[in-house]
Amino acid sequence: MKIPVVAIALIGLVLLAGCKSTTVIDEYRETSVASIIGDESIVVLGRRHSSGYETEDDFISCVGKSLNQGQSEINVIPEKDFVDSMYPYFETSTAPMDVRNLGKLAQIPVIADKFNDFNLRYFVWIDGATERTDSSGSVSCAVGPGGGGCFGFAYWKDEANYEASIWDFKQLALSGKINAETKGTSFMPAIIIPIPMLARVQENACKSLANQIRTFFSEQPG
Repeated sequence: MKIPVVAIALIGLVLLAGCKSTTVIDEYRETSVASIIGDESIVVLGRRHSSGYETEDDFISCVGKSLNQGQSEINVIPEKDFVDSMYPYFETSTAPMDVRNLGKLAQIPVIADKFNDFNLRYFVWIDGATERTDSSGSVSCAVGPGGGGCFGFAYWKDEANYEASIWDFKQLALSGKINAETKGTSFMPAIIIPIPMLARVQENACKSLANQIRTFFSEQPG
């Protein structure tokens, strides 16, 4: 099978340009002090509600694992372990829709006791999702007597928007919010075989948000 010169040139240009993503982080604080002392822990929770969208489980897991790694690791309670232990208060049908409603739950003695058992200091409440915003092109594949292969070109754009609200259990108050917005374009040229070149928008948003959350606790404004 002969490969058209134009197709080779197209793949070369895509490989040179590569897939890319950009992230913008915004942060504001409602308190000047936000620190984790000793073996205090945090829990990272996603928006859960039966009548609307839900923040992806894999994104919440990614943020939690990222915070629990590195030299300045933070003790993060896995979301599933926390939700199961708090049944039924954080199930899909009963979970608070806003971080500020956590204050009401914390005033219930049995709930407050469980928070203390976890040595829980902060809730990180994440609301958002990753969406496909545009796509174009196509890739077709066929099999014949002489073999098979694919030909074509496709691209798609994804956008991730997440907001992390940080709520202080001891102060029963919101400490601040962090917003992460990541946009990226992925490509898939195909000459005999498809070559996906992924922007990994959600993964980049996760890492950027986790890094900023870590900074939120480790650095205080001057």
